[in-house]
Amino acid sequence: MDNKKTSFSIIARLKSFKHAADGVLYFFKHEPNGLVHAVAAILVAVVAVLVGITLIEWMFVVLAVTLVVSAEIFNTAIEALADKVEPEFNSQIKIVKDLAAGAVLVCAIFAFFVALVVFVPKFFPNGYF
Repeated sequence: MDNKKTSFSIIARLKSFKHAADGVLYFFKHEPNGLVHAVAAILVAVVAVLVGITLIEWMFVVLAVTLVVSAEIFNTAIEALADKVEPEFNSQIKIVKDLAAGAVLVCAIFAFFVALVVFVPKFFPNGYF
């Protein structure tokens, strides 16, 4: 490993952002879950606008969507790498994949509770839920 420090470069930072953007675009263009999450996020945003959520509610909704999408991107990356490293079934790789999928589930549960807290009172303002 080379311990040589490189100087700061705006061009290098811009290239790193391009690589990150390429990853996000790849996820939404080529991964089935990317399309599902994009459609869900758009629907949530439309409903949020229609029911008039507050700024604080927007913060939680955006946080929830961001967490779920980010977790799904990590999960996709881990699965792709695991499949490349070990194409055949491997019980240790299964654990890694299950853990990554579990992280998505935890984030989705958080998003579900955010949706309950934010949207249910908008549709049931008198507390009939």
